[in-house]
Amino acid sequence: MRKNNLPKLGKIHPDFFNRHIYRKLGAFNPAVIVKPQNGVDFGVVDLGSCVMVLSTDPFYIARQLGIERAAWFAVHIIASDIAVSGIRPQYLAIDLNLPPAISEKELILLWGTVHKECRKLGISVVTGHTARYAGCNYPFVGGATMLGVGSKKDLIKPRALCGDQIIVSKGPAIETTGLLAAYFPQVLENKYGKSFVKRAQDVFYQMSTVKDAFVAASVGGVTAMHDATECGVFGGLFEIAQHSQVGMRIYPQEMIMQQEVALTCACFGLDPYRSISEGTLLATVRPGRSKSVIRALKDNGIPASVAGEVVRKQEGMRVVQGNKSIRLQHPRVDPFWAKFEEYLLKKK
Repeated sequence: MRKNNLPKLGKIHPDFFNRHIYRKLGAFNPAVIVKPQNGVDFGVVDLGSCVMVLSTDPFYIARQLGIERAAWFAVHIIASDIAVSGIRPQYLAIDLNLPPAISEKELILLWGTVHKECRKLGISVVTGHTARYAGCNYPFVGGATMLGVGSKKDLIKPRALCGDQIIVSKGPAIETTGLLAAYFPQVLENKYGKSFVKRAQDVFYQMSTVKDAFVAASVGGVTAMHDATECGVFGGLFEIAQHSQVGMRIYPQEMIMQQEVALTCACFGLDPYRSISEGTLLATVRPGRSKSVIRALKDNGIPASVAGEVVRKQEGMRVVQGNKSIRLQHPRVDPFWAKFEEYLLKKK
């Protein structure tokens, strides 16, 4: 019997993707100048005088977060994927396959939040589909595609270069902390008290890289940007290196580590560097511009630090801690999902 190599939950790992999906992308079109690949959050079509950037994602409404917070998050997840291209998100196509349990009041609140957040970001909804169907359930209530059209000179075609410095904004496990604090506050309160829970829950609104990416791109010198979603900072950096055909030296002790993140991950027994982290921008930047990028991010209220450098592919992926240099492999499976499922079952 053939072994099932798919992860139980979460994204398909890069090895499977590269063998079975990346080679089968339909008709060839030379206008597609950035194709689907691990570590790249968007695709790009060359329109001649400009470029069109696209990204698609599930429309994720985690009801336990409250409809307004969940809808804010759903918009920013996909807007972040466009923003890391250096092109601003402008257009949204959305398919809402809603669960029968959703009420009229909840749908009005959900869409009102989507409208409000899209207006703030300058995004127009251009088409969609809305219906309730049996078999549909939270949190995955459909899908959405976002687009941006802009100048070729503003497009950051992601390719990290040897000598680049690696910049990490906000630190690891941002999404891990925001979601666990929202879903399981009692677990954290029992260990750290009520005031800690409030601080950990406030991390939720850091789960966007839209502002981070705009600020970094405006400085110049950025060669690649990636939103550290599934498999966290280590997974995201591995993916950048893989598609750029480079190696990396990563220094975890140089990364910002928010106290709320460290303690939340410790409480749930999670490695923050390998856990999902929507909101953490990973950027490779030419060495002469990295200080300016860090300064610009901090001036905009976004903590960031240099946490490594890009090296030749032959030097491999290494995590350096003190005198130890450990080879980094892709985490393959994000530990967040199994832990999340474990604690959901405990709540029942």
